[in-house]
Amino acid sequence: MQFSQILLAFALGSTALTGHAQSNAARDYPNHPIKMVIPYAAGGPMDFIGRTLGPRLNQAMGQPVVIDNRAGAGGAIGTDVVAKSAPDGYTLLNTSSSHASLPVVSASLPYDPLKDFAPITLVANSVGFVMAARPDLPVKNLKELLADAKANPGKYTFGSGGVGNVMHFAAEFLASSADVKMTHVPFKGVSQSLNDLVAGRIDFVIGAPTAVLPLIKAGKLKALAITARKRWSELPDVPTIDEAGVKGFVYTPWYGFWFPAGVPAEQVTRMRNEVAKLLDEADIKRAFAEQGFATVGSTPAEFSKVIADEIAMNKKLAQRVDFTQ
Repeated sequence: MQFSQILLAFALGSTALTGHAQSNAARDYPNHPIKMVIPYAAGGPMDFIGRTLGPRLNQAMGQPVVIDNRAGAGGAIGTDVVAKSAPDGYTLLNTSSSHASLPVVSASLPYDPLKDFAPITLVANSVGFVMAARPDLPVKNLKELLADAKANPGKYTFGSGGVGNVMHFAAEFLASSADVKMTHVPFKGVSQSLNDLVAGRIDFVIGAPTAVLPLIKAGKLKALAITARKRWSELPDVPTIDEAGVKGFVYTPWYGFWFPAGVPAEQVTRMRNEVAKLLDEADIKRAFAEQGFATVGSTPAEFSKVIADEIAMNKKLAQRVDFTQ
């Protein structure tokens, strides 16, 4: 046998062995705990999603799903942890449509939101964010707030989970749509922004229903409006922002799961299918609905399109609004 033939035989054998090893790895997956990274402090909507689905995924996957909150930089720190993790299916990103807004406000992200991740599934759509204000804010409704904000640019302060966070985009989108100027106060996560709102140090947030509803029901915050096309059954007396005077305004965030790029397709498919099955269960649908979410369970390809479309929309908004802080 010639030397070139020996090399060819060796290469073919190596390829077969590699394929066999990958096949075995796919069959054995998972064989140790899976880490679910949430790039925000505990207490936000991603926490609800992770802690609701996590125990069921434990059973479905046969391994523990361990939640790891990595807050900071509007979600970029935890997201980067996932981007740089081994592509073995054992590190999962659980975040929101902030994944598609951060790239618009930061040109120096240490990762690419499209190239460095493998979308798994769009988990849920929000029924809309709720605009919640401190109870002693001296306006009765959103119309009064916007009229005063127009007369006094920069007077009103709003909190978010960080620059580029979906809460930040929602408020800037409102300000742009209503042609007013308001002052952004970024925090490391939803819970910190709500703590300062309850304490009266900022004026309002536009946040996830799961985060603000308990505080509204407890009388610690007052709801001014909701960002969806229609009112929410949990707050039937709270108008949409469109009804409150900003015609055509709609902003409905979404939540999803990603792996780092390079995870074998078999593992992406397995995780997507298990999550989708859970999202179709009646008690999960009910629990999500009570917290302001509509379950989805999309395919990876469908989710990829959602992400790309959102980034394109956010770039258009960024042309009208200065997001640098």
